[in-house]
Amino acid sequence: MSNQRKRNFQIEAFKHRVVIDPKYADKTWKILEHAIHEIYNHNASGLSFEELYRNAYNMVLHKFGEKLYSGLVATMTGHLKEIAKSVEAAQGGSFLEELNRKWNDHNKALQMIRDILMYMDRTYIPSTQKTPVHELGLNLWREIVIYSNQIRNRLLNTLLELVHSERTGDVIDRGIMRNITKMLVDLGPSVYVHEFELHFLHVSAEFYRVESQKFIECCDCGDYLKKAERRLNEEIDRVSHYLDPRTEKKITNVVEKEMIENHMLRLIHMENSGLVHMFSDDKYDDLGRMYNLFRRVPDGLSKIREVMTEHIKETGKQLVNDPERLKDPVEFVQRLLDEKDKYDKIINFAFNNDKSFQNALNSSFEYFINLNPRSPEFISLFVDDKLRKGLKGVSEDDVEVTLDKVMMLFRYLQEKDVFEKYYKQHLAKRLLSGKTVSDDAERSLIVKLKTECGYQFTSKLEGMFTDMKTSQDTMQGFYASHPELVDGPTLTVQVLTTGSWPTQSSVTCNLPAEMSALCEKFRSYYLGTHTGRRLSWQTNMGTADLKATFGKGQKHELNVSTYQMCVLMLFNNADRLSYKEIEQATEIPASDLKRCLQSLALVKGRNVLRKEPMSKDVGEDDAFFVNDKFSSKLYKVKIGTVVAQKESEPEKQETRQRVEEDRKPQIEAAIVRIMKSRKQLDHNNLIAEVTKQLQSRFLANPTEVKKRIESLIERDFLERDENDRKLYRYLA
Repeated sequence: MSNQRKRNFQIEAFKHRVVIDPKYADKTWKILEHAIHEIYNHNASGLSFEELYRNAYNMVLHKFGEKLYSGLVATMTGHLKEIAKSVEAAQGGSFLEELNRKWNDHNKALQMIRDILMYMDRTYIPSTQKTPVHELGLNLWREIVIYSNQIRNRLLNTLLELVHSERTGDVIDRGIMRNITKMLVDLGPSVYVHEFELHFLHVSAEFYRVESQKFIECCDCGDYLKKAERRLNEEIDRVSHYLDPRTEKKITNVVEKEMIENHMLRLIHMENSGLVHMFSDDKYDDLGRMYNLFRRVPDGLSKIREVMTEHIKETGKQLVNDPERLKDPVEFVQRLLDEKDKYDKIINFAFNNDKSFQNALNSSFEYFINLNPRSPEFISLFVDDKLRKGLKGVSEDDVEVTLDKVMMLFRYLQEKDVFEKYYKQHLAKRLLSGKTVSDDAERSLIVKLKTECGYQFTSKLEGMFTDMKTSQDTMQGFYASHPELVDGPTLTVQVLTTGSWPTQSSVTCNLPAEMSALCEKFRSYYLGTHTGRRLSWQTNMGTADLKATFGKGQKHELNVSTYQMCVLMLFNNADRLSYKEIEQATEIPASDLKRCLQSLALVKGRNVLRKEPMSKDVGEDDAFFVNDKFSSKLYKVKIGTVVAQKESEPEKQETRQRVEEDRKPQIEAAIVRIMKSRKQLDHNNLIAEVTKQLQSRFLANPTEVKKRIESLIERDFLERDENDRKLYRYLA
């Protein structure tokens, strides 16, 4: 490719001087001025815009831009003064219409003038830093028309009067309002703000201040909130129809401040209709309205939360301190669940599932549930009731829902290990008496507990199920090795691992001879197949099925406890037995024997024995007979089935003592774990760390933690610093 020389082109001036007519500028301007007059007078159809554009172009080209610009300003000013007079002369409702019409005319005229003077707009104006034609037209309109002494205040008052009329229920022309406010915005944001918005907000604040005062004196809380909500929606609607969108936040702030923020506490605490009343009467709509309105103002939701928390704590406190409620543990826990359901529903439907309200609800429940030291026991009794009979015929999904609710209450407990103690006792009774509704439901709850508290919490509970399964296999093996026992009494033994099941004091009881022989055979079989084991009979935990024939040959199958069986079998050889004789023959502990005889002789419809003398209680001088007149529509009759019941005071003390004993090694283990990782730690921080580590199971008592520290120091796990007695060191 050959290199070519670059050529530079240059435009040179005319060789000869161009002569312009001295009157050219005046003549041309006259043409343009006439055209502007015609445009303002609506006679633009006869104008040649091409010719006018060329004239304006030539004036600028020949350096007459200043003449053109100043002439434009003077001509527009003249027309706008005429327009201002026309608007001022308009009467009543025609004032805004006239202003709107003249504004539209001015805008059309401005568009045409700008098209004609486009060349001046593009070249002369930027170089001289003058105001562009369209902006100039707006500025002149603002200064001459809007800022006119006769128009300025009249315009503002007319707009505010129309807004007031609409607020008081009149129908106004929203179209004209929209056009006028848009005109103010087009003239510049500051014009809209200073000529209308600031005054509008001030007048609105005063309007709502007066109205809110009137409403709060005559309305209840629910009605007041409805009116406030309606007013808020009206203002939002008003902005969307004819005000600048940026006004929305400002006017809603005014309504919120005057109607809600200034009356917040009075609304919340209003007698017979405030927040507490809404909670009590399940007013979901009113609560939802209060939530949505109060969330708009500072501290609104925190005020609702405070009152809700206080109310829940107070009602919960009354519930746990009411002796009548505490008589029925199942009813007590059901009431707790109902309360929880109620507030969950309120938070879900009315409070938009707000997490801060959910947290407040949880902390309130945790507070008052732990005021009742028997809550762990009651929750376990509730579970026991449901898993015995309460969930019969209920779908799997509903069972899961009930168990989830129980787990929710369980999470609130500070003493989860106490619940574990009771739950283990109640589960043992259910499994041994075969009274559980569903193994799946039992296992599902154990899985939930395991998820919540870890394997250690449920390992023994799972061991109980394993024992039940192993016992079935053992019994099959026993009868397979003793085929001769098929025709006699049937024995079913549950072999329980000592560590997994609740510890029971082994109570001796004289079994009937035929049963005693059968038990001995089982003992020989079991110890022959398992070396190194020891069996101790827990006759107080067993049941039996007896076939009985009464006076008129009526036959029934009686489902009784082992103790009741021992008593009834005595009557095969005697018609009358005194309390002392029964006690001597069976060796059943006195308290159990009395309860056993009560269920056999004093329960209507189950009284297979009769007692002399007849009284509610069993005395040591009483005598018992077979009730020959006993009758029942059922062939199988259950008598005195053992159900979980509230512990007596001594039993409660014993359980508490066992719990305290079980806690000691856990506290020590936590101390050692912490000190092993930290090597040294001061007393207060160690207490805090231990409490934190153990809070998933129980709330550690600082005094007990201190005792465990002392015990570990004595056993050379820890030592005190010589200089600082409150500092501990770990000894490897």
